[in-house]
Amino acid sequence: MTTAVDPSLNVDTITEYVATVGINVILNVAMAALILFVGLFIAGFISRNVRRATEKHPRIDTTLAAFFASIIRYIIVAIVIIAVLTRFGVETTSMVAALGAAALAIGLALQGTLANVAAGVMIVFFRPYKIGDFVDLNGTMGTVKDINLFLTVMATPDNKQVIVPNGQAWGNVITNFSANPTRRVDFTFSTSYDDDIEHVRSVIRRVMEADERFHKDPPIFVEVSAHADSSINYAARGWCDAPDYWPIFWDITRKMKIAFDEEGIEIPFPHRVHVLRQEKGQKIRVSAPVEPAGDEMPEPGGTD
Repeated sequence: MTTAVDPSLNVDTITEYVATVGINVILNVAMAALILFVGLFIAGFISRNVRRATEKHPRIDTTLAAFFASIIRYIIVAIVIIAVLTRFGVETTSMVAALGAAALAIGLALQGTLANVAAGVMIVFFRPYKIGDFVDLNGTMGTVKDINLFLTVMATPDNKQVIVPNGQAWGNVITNFSANPTRRVDFTFSTSYDDDIEHVRSVIRRVMEADERFHKDPPIFVEVSAHADSSINYAARGWCDAPDYWPIFWDITRKMKIAFDEEGIEIPFPHRVHVLRQEKGQKIRVSAPVEPAGDEMPEPGGTD
């Protein structure tokens, strides 16, 4: 026996079901859109404020400020996307695990690049050098022209561009010649053993004290530093402003030669003294200039 089904009942049920599902879908879409809109707004707001705050910090470079702001923005955006997918019933646990595995694989593949990025962050944050400084990085000297998260770009004194990966710069000794406002200029001058020591010291001191770029405190230092094979060596030191270092070095080196010539002070050249023994025990001292290695010495031609 067949039971009759009321057609209106099925239509009402289907209509009610469709209406319920439709309302839920509309609510989920609306909530997802709201979460996405609010999340993106919050990401932008926090990112901008973090950038402004870090740019005001004296130890944080603008490059590092932009990097931190971008990282925070991407993290918030990722959380927002996961929340939106959750509203639609998408299982995000496996997705997060897959993203983590992908991030690990990318990190292993780019470990050298990521090491440079980490070193770049340390350089920009701790500032062992900055743009415009004259530095020695990994055995190369030059003026820093640019610093980013991956590389440090330098220009050598003869204007060659040198690019140093930040990992190599941070992992080695860094010598910054521009870090301090003052520097000490060191000179070594050589004169003959026949010249009077106090006279030579007074000439060196007079030439250096005549240059007003040297600081009065600490005072200029001039002393005998060594009894060398062919000369008496003098150490001369003076303090100056860091930008004046090389101009002073070249000027004093030139002026000292002129002053020595005017005062009759000899700048000796290396020479050897040969002692010839004769049958009666007399000794003859013969002086000859030093020749390059491999050449024969000339025959003695006179006595001292």
